[in-house]
Amino acid sequence: MDAYIEALCMELSQRADGKSLKTIYFGGGTPSLLSLGQLGRIVDVIRTSFDTSCVEEATIEANPENLTADYLKGLAELHFFNRISIGIQSFDDKELKMLNRVHGGRQAVEAVRNVAAAGFNNLSVDLMMGLPRPYSVGLQYSLDALKALLPLGVVKHLSCYELTVEQGTILEKQLDMGRLQMPEDEELASQYEMLARWCRKHDFEQYEVSNFSLPGWHSRHNSRYWNRTPYIGVGAAAHSFDGTKRRWNAPDIKQYIEGAKTGKVPFEEETLTADDAYNEYVMTSLRTTEGIAKTLVADDRLDYLHNKIQPFVSKNLIVETETHYRPTAEGIMRADGIAASLFA
Repeated sequence: MDAYIEALCMELSQRADGKSLKTIYFGGGTPSLLSLGQLGRIVDVIRTSFDTSCVEEATIEANPENLTADYLKGLAELHFFNRISIGIQSFDDKELKMLNRVHGGRQAVEAVRNVAAAGFNNLSVDLMMGLPRPYSVGLQYSLDALKALLPLGVVKHLSCYELTVEQGTILEKQLDMGRLQMPEDEELASQYEMLARWCRKHDFEQYEVSNFSLPGWHSRHNSRYWNRTPYIGVGAAAHSFDGTKRRWNAPDIKQYIEGAKTGKVPFEEETLTADDAYNEYVMTSLRTTEGIAKTLVADDRLDYLHNKIQPFVSKNLIVETETHYRPTAEGIMRADGIAASLFA
C-alpha cells in the first residue's frame, strides 16, 4: 500500500500544473482500506499540488465495515471530505453473504449512524437490485431498512444498480450450475418501478438511470462525466479526459508503481473523432433526466440528431424542447437502446 500511495502522490504532483479543482473523488476501489495516515498523505499532496479553494464536493467511497466511530472521527479531522459513499448493496445478511461481502446488515445500519454521529451531512448509499434467487429477499427489504435511517438526516443520495455477472466469477459458475437463478426482465422492471415510487415518496429526485437524490444533493462529480467536462484520473487503470483525448493508465499495479519511480507512469491514449465525441455524449446524456443539450451537440450533427430522434419523440419516449431532448420516465429505462439508434 505504501509503495502504491507514493506512486499515486508522484503522479498527482506531476500532473497538477496549477489546475483548480471543482470536485474530488476517492473511488474505483475501496479507499477506506487505507489508514487515516495514508489518506492524509494523499490529501496533503492534493492540497499542495492543486488549487482546492473552489472545491464543491470531495467524496470518499467506503465499505460499512471500515466506518467505525474512530475512523470517521479521523476523516472529519482531515477537514477535506464533505461527502461519503457507502457500498451497502443490501441490508439482508443472506444477500450480502451471497455477494461475498464482509459486512452484515446490522453493521451497515451502524455505519450510517456513525456517519451521522461524526458530523457528516452528505451520505450516498449504494444498493443492488435484481439479485438472484433463492437468496434474494427483494429490494423492498433494503428500502425499508433505509427508510428507518432517513430521520438521521444524512442520507441525501441513493444509487441503485442491477447486479452485473462478471465472467469467471463464482457467481457465474453458480448460475451455470443452476444453484442460482437471475430474475426475469419483467421482475427487474417491477423492482425498478418500485424503486422510483419509493424515491418519489421520500422526495428523492431521479437525475440519472441509477441515481436519485434529495433536491440539490446530486453527485456533482459524476454529473461532470456525463456532460464531458475534462477530468484527471490518477492511479492504476485510472482514466482521464481533456476534452479531446482520453487517457488510461496501465492497470497492473506493479507496472504502475515501477513506472512512477522513474517519473513516467505508463499509459495509453486516443484522440476522439467527431463521431466518437458525438456518440459518447448522446449515450451518457440520454441516461440523465436532463437529456441532450442542443448547445453541446456540434452544429453539423444537429440536423442528423433531430431527424433520427423524431420516432422516439412521436412515441413519447423523448420530449423535445427549445434547448433539449429529454427522455421521459419510460424513455430513460430504454436509454441505451435509443442512444444506439442515434449513433453516427
